[in-house]
Amino acid sequence: MLIAQGLTGPDQSAEVPAPIPTWQLVPDRLSVPQGIGPLSNTAPVPVPAEVAARLGPVLKTDGGGTFTGIVQDAATGTVLFDRGGAANRIPASNMKLLTAVAALRGIGPETRFSTKAVAGPAFGAKAGPAAKSRAVVLVGGGDVLLGAGESAEGKVLGHAGLATLAKLTAESLRRDGFAGSVEVLVDDSLFTGPSLSPAWSPDDVAAGEVAPLFPLALNSARFDPAVVTGSRPQDSAIAAGEAFAAELKAAGAAAGLKVAPGVGRLEGKPAADAAVLGEVESATVSQQVDLMLQTSDNYLAETLGRMAAVAAGQPASSEAAKAAVLKQLADLGIPTGGMAVADVSGLALDNQVSARQFAEVVRAITSGRDTRLRAALAGFPVAGLTGTLGDRYIDESSAEGAGLVRAKTGTLNTVIALSGYVVDADGRLLVFSFIGNGLTPGADGNKPALDASATVLAACGCR
Repeated sequence: MLIAQGLTGPDQSAEVPAPIPTWQLVPDRLSVPQGIGPLSNTAPVPVPAEVAARLGPVLKTDGGGTFTGIVQDAATGTVLFDRGGAANRIPASNMKLLTAVAALRGIGPETRFSTKAVAGPAFGAKAGPAAKSRAVVLVGGGDVLLGAGESAEGKVLGHAGLATLAKLTAESLRRDGFAGSVEVLVDDSLFTGPSLSPAWSPDDVAAGEVAPLFPLALNSARFDPAVVTGSRPQDSAIAAGEAFAAELKAAGAAAGLKVAPGVGRLEGKPAADAAVLGEVESATVSQQVDLMLQTSDNYLAETLGRMAAVAAGQPASSEAAKAAVLKQLADLGIPTGGMAVADVSGLALDNQVSARQFAEVVRAITSGRDTRLRAALAGFPVAGLTGTLGDRYIDESSAEGAGLVRAKTGTLNTVIALSGYVVDADGRLLVFSFIGNGLTPGADGNKPALDASATVLAACGCR
């Protein structure tokens, strides 16, 4: 029998196993620890002329517009670089740094927001267990990170779950002997005034950059927690109420509890002595601030601003939120002269803040006297690794800054900003703020220019 050449395959017995790459082998010794050294009060302060000489060629716009910027020594406040640092600029989402300060100081890092289900009025001839139907009121307390399922204690988004609240509510009704029909109402009266700021473009609202503000929402007013772009629910309070009603129907079915279709708004407020049927609490304010800074969530920022107003005894309105932010900055000793606050998320084009003011805010967070602000440190995105900097610092001009630079980003059509902190090569903590305005939309080189500028500081001996 003849066998055609080439159809038998290679001689398997002659194969030699490919060598295993060294990086896949079990190490025979521990690697030498690497990374930045500890901060030192004796580390030399960079020489301003050297800092300017290194930043000058890098901090350039791609096309139109200008960059302003400032670099300061965190410990002493000494200005090491200043290019128009006192000039008012549109800061985009760097505004969230101001909101973070107001939330941590005004509300408190360990504070949690409560979402409650309380007993509403009974209907029919009799009240109490004998009533044929009654209302259950879902009361919004400022938690816009609610999850539809069980409470997830180890998470920030979904820390408080409506399924957990529904089970607590159904159990309370069962213990009370009630087995009739329940109507779910929503109390969203905590927030007052317009739910949308007139400073926001309708196009931005339609695109899902923000949505009408309510004191309770699922997934920071997102339909799906995994989808963070695109349209949002336009009535997050009713959407949360509908999710709660569905969970209450499932939780109470075995006990004969029925839930009427549809969810309405409570007229007025629940009675002061209304029985609490269930309650779930949000993640802490410090955890919410970290999430806001990492993801640059406009809805969460505006909510935290309003809750800072509530903590100050003011109405939970957009105007009161702006006033609360300004007051907390002034009380902290941050100069607010010339500052214009149109919103507290940075979406509005009417905001005006200087790079110098942002640098002072970062100084206060990193090394100021109010240690409550240290809770915001973990929220600054890490270059090349986390949050809105996770996909940056990957080209040759900025790769050396990956893992070292920590900064809040800001992006609008003709605006970019980067404010944060870095430990230089000598172990000195520096704070910085770079802001570009009037930029050419879509120009490729502007973000890399800011990233390269912060990288220069990370590598700086600058003496």
